[in-house]
Amino acid sequence: MIVSKAIKNYRIRKIESIGKMTQMTQDEIISNTKTVLQGLEALRVEHASLVSGIGDTVKDDEKTYIIKKNIDHIDLGLSEAQVMMALSCHLQNVEAEKQKLKTQVRRLHQENAWLRDELANTQQKFQSSEQLVAQLEEEKKHLEFMTSIKKYDDNQEQEDVNEKPRPDPVVELFPDDDNDDRNNTSPTPPSQFSNQSSGYEIPARLRTLHNLVIQYASQGRYEVAVPLCKQALEDLEKTSGHDHPDVATMLNILALVYRDQNKYKEAANLLNDALSIRGKTLGENHPAVAATLNNLAVLYGKRGKYKDAEPLCKRALEIREKVLGKDHPDVAKQLNNLALLCQNQGKYDEVEKYYQRALEIYESKLGPDDPNVAKTKNNLASCYLKQGKYAEAEVLYKQVLTRAHEKEFGAIDSKNKPIWQVAEEREEHKYDNRENTPYGEYGGWHKAAKVDSPTVTTTLKNLGALYRRQGMFEAAETLEDCALRSKKEALDIAKQNKKLQK
Repeated sequence: MIVSKAIKNYRIRKIESIGKMTQMTQDEIISNTKTVLQGLEALRVEHASLVSGIGDTVKDDEKTYIIKKNIDHIDLGLSEAQVMMALSCHLQNVEAEKQKLKTQVRRLHQENAWLRDELANTQQKFQSSEQLVAQLEEEKKHLEFMTSIKKYDDNQEQEDVNEKPRPDPVVELFPDDDNDDRNNTSPTPPSQFSNQSSGYEIPARLRTLHNLVIQYASQGRYEVAVPLCKQALEDLEKTSGHDHPDVATMLNILALVYRDQNKYKEAANLLNDALSIRGKTLGENHPAVAATLNNLAVLYGKRGKYKDAEPLCKRALEIREKVLGKDHPDVAKQLNNLALLCQNQGKYDEVEKYYQRALEIYESKLGPDDPNVAKTKNNLASCYLKQGKYAEAEVLYKQVLTRAHEKEFGAIDSKNKPIWQVAEEREEHKYDNRENTPYGEYGGWHKAAKVDSPTVTTTLKNLGALYRRQGMFEAAETLEDCALRSKKEALDIAKQNKKLQK
């Protein structure tokens, strides 16, 4: 009975402890389980000793049966406690694995963020590499071209003076006053010379290089144009020697690139060297000598050394008249340059003579619609303005605008009037609201001004300035507005072309 009560009390305590264990933490449950396990082990040992203390005669009686039954329950409790211990151990392992996996997840998140940063940096490097590859490809083409130059025969004959016409390698312009057309002395395009003899042509092996350099220089990419010239110059000097006409041509091209960068001293040294080489190898009266003299005169003109430039320009004119004839368009171009030099020195009688002769050559050889005709008229008008000959200047300006109008819109009549006539009528009537005038958008003249732009645009501004001097402010504003519109449209077209080229 005592043992039975003890077991009963144990079970009661066990039930109470189980009730309390539901409110315990896992560590507390494990600790109590170990305690219970120890108690059950002690109780089992005690019951085993009771069984061994009972005699053999009474082993089958009721007490023995109860003790053995209690031992079975104790064994069951021990088994349950061991299962709980094993389960606790398993849960601890699971928790440890869980923590390990969490650590791995955090590490993977960190690695993922690092990989994203690396990917972004790699993409930037890839884009930079693509740009570098494109640049290297372009440089490779240049180097291949430089290599191809060496394949030409160093002793190739010079071009005959009567071959197909080509303009000088580069002919730059002199600085003009604000009212002058800054493109007044630009060379006539080769297509305009088809039946003439210009007398000098860029050597075949330098033609592509020349075009490349001019293209890069016009884009302001001097970091490409200058090394390209220097490399070509070095190769030519190695293969042909310094005193070779092709070396002079290369010196001339490099000098003009330097001039575009305002490096006048370096440009002058190169041009003088080229002049010396061409004089010795080609003769003092060769058209190439005239071209170099002209370019040197341009350089002096840009530096304001008009007195030094004038004899060079006259010598170039003399050579061209002798070789090409006195009515050749290149002679007219040289006359324009000479007139501009004289104008800057106030020699107006000579200026008028040179411009009028140039105008006669252009009109007779290239026709009245050639752009050089309008440019020369504009320049002559500017000369008249400087002398106060407003009436003579006005006539020339109106001739330029009228001819441009006829080319764009056809014959002039009461409904098809040139812009200067529209301006004068507005000055006469003083319209308050231009949009309500019968001429609308200047009769479409802001579009017509693109015909010979920038010459026509400059003419509009010059005639507008002349109107202002005469107090015709409404007429002046009409022409100035038209010039502004044409300039804006020309800039828009240039931007679109630049985008298309890219």
